[in-house]
Amino acid sequence: MSTPSSSLPTAAALPSDSWKAFNGPRLRGPLSKLLCLDDFQQLARKRLPRSIYGYVAGAAETNASLRDNLNAFEEWGFVPRVLCKVARRTQHVSLFGREYASPFGIAPMGLMALSAFQGDLVLARAASRAGIPFVLSGTSLIPMEQVMRAAPGSWFQAYLPGDESRIDALLERVQRTGCDTLVVTVDLPVAGNRENNIRAGFSTPLRPGLRLAWDGLTHPRWVLGTLARTLWQGMPHFENSFAERGAPVISRNVDRDFSQRDHFDWSHIARIRQRWAGNLVVKGILGDRDATLAREHHVDGIIVSNHGGRQLDGAVSALRMLPEIVTAARGMPVMLDGGVRRGSDVLKALALGARMVFVGRPFNFAAAVAGEPGVAHAIDLLRAEVDRNLAMLGVTKPGALGPEHLMNLKGLAFRSAT
Repeated sequence: MSTPSSSLPTAAALPSDSWKAFNGPRLRGPLSKLLCLDDFQQLARKRLPRSIYGYVAGAAETNASLRDNLNAFEEWGFVPRVLCKVARRTQHVSLFGREYASPFGIAPMGLMALSAFQGDLVLARAASRAGIPFVLSGTSLIPMEQVMRAAPGSWFQAYLPGDESRIDALLERVQRTGCDTLVVTVDLPVAGNRENNIRAGFSTPLRPGLRLAWDGLTHPRWVLGTLARTLWQGMPHFENSFAERGAPVISRNVDRDFSQRDHFDWSHIARIRQRWAGNLVVKGILGDRDATLAREHHVDGIIVSNHGGRQLDGAVSALRMLPEIVTAARGMPVMLDGGVRRGSDVLKALALGARMVFVGRPFNFAAAVAGEPGVAHAIDLLRAEVDRNLAMLGVTKPGALGPEHLMNLKGLAFRSAT
């Protein structure tokens, strides 16, 4: 179902007049001190237990891919145009027959309900009100049916085994919710080596013990505001990994079911394509050969991603591979996630051919800091940056961006600023 363009924020209704930045923040109160997405992480680090923060913030092994996701954006500089009359600009984009208010969305993130009370609903509602896409994770703790009712039009992301009967059962369940965009993540044949989880005391399910108890005692706001309110409604489970309910999120002796993910291959994508009538997106592609295979299997779009650096440490960043994947896709919508922290990052990805950009960790931290108002504020901040930077680039809409607006700075020598 397409979102009517009249319901989306117009240029005049964007979060703030960009000139007001000269007069201080638009908001008053605690959120007024949060001026960019990175600000949420610093606050979330104090508010979340060490184990939960470590799970969200960390990646695999040495965090090399996580760092490179950020560094890749710094290697591109803008080449702006001037005197282009940008007063009537918009950041609306169309994707899969639906109009979105901005060219960015909220990436799938598992276990969101550990960061914020009803975290998946918090993200879904904020995204729906802002007119941007939200992708519900297959490792979420709130049933997909509840999320899709609260935020119709949300996407669903699945981790699938090589078991056709379990795939078919999950597809039937997703279809019954009315969801029309299925995202299949394909870069998780085995679990990444997330040493940071072990060092921080994190596991899934969480194992009760002295370390977990101390984490709670030293973070009473999280215990009362998130954990206690969640447990009052009953022990949360992994609700959406399969058609049936999964393991509880806190357990001393129950393990999650990761079986047969290393059996999953392109034949299963072909089967899903036959059975799924909605939009089919493959997430986790990092090479042009796999982009070509995705196109040949008639998927509707791909998300270039290295799983936020959480799988293969040392995997190339999505932004570095984006141009050649766009070429291989031959017009099929290509999206990207990984390392996006600023509106300038969004626009760099769009200039290199992405149709949509997804942001993960910053919105997780925003929910942890201030719930739905925090996520709404984070969306507003990023949207304002996109709007401001479009104007300064001399561009009136995302679709007008191209490689001519960028210069690759890698290898150039610079004088230090004085």
